[in-house]
Amino acid sequence: MTLSASAAGSRPRLVIAITGASGTVYGVRLLQQLRQSGACETHLVMSSSGAMTAQQEMDMKRGEIEALADVVHNAKDIGATIASGSFQSLGMVIAPCSMKTLASVANGFADNLVSRAADVMLKERRRLVLLARETPLNLAHLRNMTAVTEMGGIVFPPVPAFYSRPQTLEDMIQHTVGRVLDLFDLPHSGLVKRWEGMGKPD
Repeated sequence: MTLSASAAGSRPRLVIAITGASGTVYGVRLLQQLRQSGACETHLVMSSSGAMTAQQEMDMKRGEIEALADVVHNAKDIGATIASGSFQSLGMVIAPCSMKTLASVANGFADNLVSRAADVMLKERRRLVLLARETPLNLAHLRNMTAVTEMGGIVFPPVPAFYSRPQTLEDMIQHTVGRVLDLFDLPHSGLVKRWEGMGKPD
């Protein structure tokens, strides 16, 4: 898959959506990392449920999260720039992705800007990464994940990597954020402990 910049000589764009599933911290840390690195222009769309979850889990208000993005879009604004295939971007990350949003993407509902922008990524063959957050999974969830995968999306449950021997919750979150950035070839440092192979047994 070829990842394209927004225009020659300008920063690439990345669309980031935050929905109502548990795990708002993944979207927030992604925005913070990209704000710090300046690697791309971030376009944020956050659902009302996402804003509620952020308040519950992180004591962060919508405005505080929106301030981390370069451009903010209203989830009800189907006429926004990111709703069109002519808007060039590297792709989109939904972090976290609720099962409702997963179902909307899997079935092409495009009933709000999150699912519409995701639909655009699929039709334009751009990278779409869904940090699906639910457990245990029922058959509808699994079928929707299969459908998204068959359409070219990447289902990326934020499962911790214990080989890196994380010491804190933050270590696990940062590792996931780094692996997501890897999927878009975006630079970062210190987020991921790279696998260097098994040591020789004693």
